[in-house]
Amino acid sequence: MDDLTLDEALEDLSAAEEFLEYFGIEYDARTVQVNRLHILQRFHDYMKKAGCMPQDDTQRRAAYARLLQQAYDDFVQSDALTEKVFKVFHMHEPQTTFVPLAEITLNKAGAPAPAAGGCGCGSSGGTCSSSTIAGS
Repeated sequence: MDDLTLDEALEDLSAAEEFLEYFGIEYDARTVQVNRLHILQRFHDYMKKAGCMPQDDTQRRAAYARLLQQAYDDFVQSDALTEKVFKVFHMHEPQTTFVPLAEITLNKAGAPAPAAGGCGCGSSGGTCSSSTIAGS
């Protein structure tokens, strides 16, 4: 792989171990075995967050190596459950959703007019318990 450009080498890499070896990062096989997908996803997230990378292969390779080292270290010092890299780890956390009041109120402009003697609840026959109660 030494004769390939950085981009060509990255295309050939697939396993977390291959990435770590290519960038010369020492690793514990047990840590990688348990967290391989998490490490690679975190590496990808760090690359995306870093934004624009140097054009020079040597400088870019050094930047990638730092980011991969950081991603690996995250899982040496922590675990997948704590780091919550993937969406599945966030699914059972409390969710907050904002629903505007206008979306939960009845839009009377488009509602049909109530039947004679009825309250507008839509019960068949034009009568319902609320109209009976109201007439009592």
